[in-house]
Amino acid sequence: MAEADTGTAGKKEIPILPFLRLGEKAGDAAYLFGSKCTSCGATYLGSRMACSKCCSTDPMEDIRLSDHGELHVFSIVHQSAPGIPTPYVAAIVDLPEGVSVRCNIEGVEPDPKNLKFGMPVEMYTEKVHTDSDGNDIIAFKFRPVNGK
Repeated sequence: MAEADTGTAGKKEIPILPFLRLGEKAGDAAYLFGSKCTSCGATYLGSRMACSKCCSTDPMEDIRLSDHGELHVFSIVHQSAPGIPTPYVAAIVDLPEGVSVRCNIEGVEPDPKNLKFGMPVEMYTEKVHTDSDGNDIIAFKFRPVNGK
């Protein structure tokens, strides 16, 4: 799992999921990564040891996934675990590489009239927690592109 040093003594930024890669240097953008089958070209989110499409066990190619996609489906969550503010938009976003990712959609009021299937969205990252060692936990989210 990639970790980025923030420059503060021992404090690090840690991605919340293993398929989120943080920038190596200041100014580098975080991104989602996937695996691409070298035999058939199928693409998956995160690391894979084998292709479920062609059953190849040849080494997969690590690829950087797009930070733009389209809203495939969403649900507005009105009841959640204690401490999680509601309502919020839980969604599945389709990326151009043929991969879908579960995420939250932010930057839009959680009302069905504000969300459209196929609407363009973009990924961004933000600190969502500080662990017991003082490290920043970084998550990815999506938001509408240009308020569309």
